[in-house]
Parts: sequence; C-alpha cells; structure tokens
Amino acid sequence: MVDDLSGIEPRILWGHFNELRKIPRCSKDEGKAAEYVLSFGRRLRFDSEMDSAGNVVIRKAATPGREASPGVLLQAHLDMVCEKNRDTDHDFLTDPIDVIVEGGFVSAVGTTLGADNGIGVAAALAVLEDSEAVHGPLELLFTVDEEDGMSGAKGLEVGQISAKMMINLDTDDPHAVYVGCAGGETSNLRLPAGWVRPDQAGSVAFEVSFRGLAGGHSGVDIHLERGNAIKLLGHLLWVAGERTPLGLSSLRGGEKHNAIPREAEAVVVVPGDAAEAFRSLVEEMGRALSDEYRRTDPGLSVAITPGEMPAKVATPEGSRRAIGLVVALPSGILRWSPEIPDLVETSTNLSVASAGEEEIFLQAASRSSSKVGLEATTATIRAAAALAGARVERGDRYPGRLPDLDSALLSACNAAHRDLFGREPEVKSIHAGLEMGILGEKFPEMDMVSLGTTIEHPHSPAERVKISAVAEFYRFLLAALEKVSEMEGTD
Repeated sequence: MVDDLSGIEPRILWGHFNELRKIPRCSKDEGKAAEYVLSFGRRLRFDSEMDSAGNVVIRKAATPGREASPGVLLQAHLDMVCEKNRDTDHDFLTDPIDVIVEGGFVSAVGTTLGADNGIGVAAALAVLEDSEAVHGPLELLFTVDEEDGMSGAKGLEVGQISAKMMINLDTDDPHAVYVGCAGGETSNLRLPAGWVRPDQAGSVAFEVSFRGLAGGHSGVDIHLERGNAIKLLGHLLWVAGERTPLGLSSLRGGEKHNAIPREAEAVVVVPGDAAEAFRSLVEEMGRALSDEYRRTDPGLSVAITPGEMPAKVATPEGSRRAIGLVVALPSGILRWSPEIPDLVETSTNLSVASAGEEEIFLQAASRSSSKVGLEATTATIRAAAALAGARVERGDRYPGRLPDLDSALLSACNAAHRDLFGREPEVKSIHAGLEMGILGEKFPEMDMVSLGTTIEHPHSPAERVKISAVAEFYRFLLAALEKVSEMEGTD
C-alpha cells in the first residue's frame, strides 16, 4: 500500500484524487466530498455554491483575451460505487480507500477505487487551479447520487447553468470522444415466499455458494460476457431441483444495481435420503461451470457445505417458482447495435437477490440506447414476474442521449486530439447511463460530449486506473478547452 498519490504526474490532478479517496462518498453520502469541492472553489475565490439537491457549481472567468468564446460546463459526479470483497475489513462510512501503485496502475485493496468518477472530479478541480490552462468562461458542475438514481442531475435547476457546451468527464478512453449514452430503468420484483416449517427429522440443509467471479460494471463490462453469480446459482438449483426435491430457505446475491454480481449463496433443504446425490450433483455442476467460465471468471468457485436446519423454507412449489423466476429473467446482452460496430444496444443485469420475512426480492437493471429496446426488455421482465406470481415496482428511469455527429464541440475535440496526438480520436457511444442524458433533457440546445480515462473493472474491487492514460486524458481536456476558446461565442 501507499500513503500518498500526489507525486504522480500530473500532480495537480493526482493531489485532488488523493484527497478524494480519503473522503467517504458512497451514493447518497457525498456531503463531505461536496464540502471539499465547495471549500476549494471558495478558497480560490471563485463563485461557488451548493444547491438544494447537494450539487456544487463553481464558476471561473475566462483566460484574459478569451472572454468572447463559448462558455463550457465541466461536469463530474462526486459519488462512487462502494463494493468490497466479503473478506475485506472496510467501512465505507468512515475509512479512506487504501491504494496500491503497481504495474502502471492505481488500484484499491479489496474495495472499489472510486476512480469512477473521482478522476473526473480531480481533473475538473485541476483545471480550476492550473495556471497554464487556457479556456473561455467556465462552469463546473459536481453532481451527487449519479450511481444510485441520478437525483443530483435530476434536481439541478435550469437557471443555475448558462454554458452552451458541456464536457462530461465520466467515460473510459483517453483517445475517444463519446457523443451518446444509454438510457435505463430498474425493476424491483417481489415474490411471496410462503414460508413453512421444514421437516426437521427427515431432511438435511446445505448452503450452496458462488464466489470469485470477476463482476464489473453492468454497462461498460457487459460485453465481456462474465458470469452473473445469481443467474449461475439459479441455473444450478433449477437443474438440481429437477432431479432432487428441494426447498429454498434463503437466497442472497449482489449488492448494487449497476454491478454484475460476483457472489451469491442459497440455503436449501433436501430429503435426507437424497442428500448425497444432491451434494454430488452440485459438485459436478460446479466443476462444469468453473470450466465453462475459466476465461472470463478464472476465480469462480462453487462450494456446498452442510448447515443447520433453518426455521423456515419455501414449499416445493414456492421454491420452484422462485428459482424458476431467477432462471427465466433475462440477463446479459440482448441486442447489439445495428449501426455502431461493437456497441451493445440493449442489455439487462439481474443485480440483487435477497430473501426477507415475507417475500423474495429480485432487482434487474436494464439499459438500452433504443427507447423501444428498453421498453421491450422491461416488459419481458414484468411478464416473467407475472407468470411466477411476483409483483413489479418500476424503479429509477433515466434517458439516453442520441449522438450528434455534427456537433461543433465534437469538431473542436477532434481537432484538439489531432493536434496533440497526430490522429483522430474515436467517436463513440457508451452502453451506460451518463448524466448528459438527463442534462440533455434539461438543456436541449446544449452541445455535449464526454471525455475520460482508462478505468478497468469499475464497480468492482478489481477497479484500477491507468496512470499514463490519466495524463493523456488531462492533456486532451486542456487542449479541447483551448480549442473551444478559439471559437467565437454566440448569444
């Protein structure tokens, strides 16, 4: 582990990230991070304010001589996805993120790193104090709760922002300009459990667990076809249940709607005379699944251990309905874009499973750059739920953004990248929700793109950020701002 990242170049950026990683900032708990940003802006004597939603807006005047150029909004989100390995002793409410610098990357120790979107926040703050930055009038918007509902962007009042161009700082390629993003919707399913008392004398209880899957961001990593621990557990229990009667007593997997589940476990009760056959079947299927996913999830392990007899269990019919619903729900890639090569158009992620006092809860998070595709996917989820007897609550929904390839801001970014690196950047759309979807609805005339750096495996404890890519990203951002400042503004 290392104690300080502020010596990495560009130091002005890494110094801010080093401070941010010490500040608890899970979604809906970003208050201290917001205060850090607000205090920094005020310390530099910039116009700085916090709105009623908890967002922070900072305004910086143009570089002398660039006052007439278009105003630009730099936008990043303060919160991070707080995920950790089960064997990691870390309290996200109080503890700083422990970091490692190795092989040209910065990563965390058993937790998410928060480079998503801490590097974007740090880059925006660096621009504020960088004496060499050349730009027109700047506004900086730091939003809250991006990872768990985007309530910050939704709560922003239109009158707070005057810029006509926006650079979002939340994508993952320092040599790309992102011009579109996916919309999404969560579906919360509640299936009555119908618990009964198990047969204490003639039955045996087992815990079946999946561990060590790679997980990742349910949008930008979905194309990697990694295993979903909840889905794999459901598949195993369904096949086993076709051969051996079983009762489901508990089910648990996943923690965040936007993370591919890495771990899942269930407690089941089986007849005593079928116990050995059940154990052998689970072990056999576990070996087969480990082999099947050896490329995408080399750490996958399946374990079955005897357990104490639980106080409650679902009936055989209730167990079949619950496990069958897990199996029937779509998860993964549903359609590739017919227009943009290698872009996932529509996907869904079975993200969370838990068993409560009265019901079994399942959550699915769906994404699509197509409105029709998103509606069809969520309808499929509701149909599967209805067949199983579950009710569905439609959760957070956010819009996507269609690409504008005629954008003046895109042209400026392309020219800046060409001047800096001698080649055109890639122009992309991302299979993830960005706040420019919501902000695009609030400011329909605003020209928007997104820039970012190389962050691998966000939303999982394997998250890491490439140091050299951060430097390239920051240089690109500065070059893009300078190129825009050479344009003539319009009223």
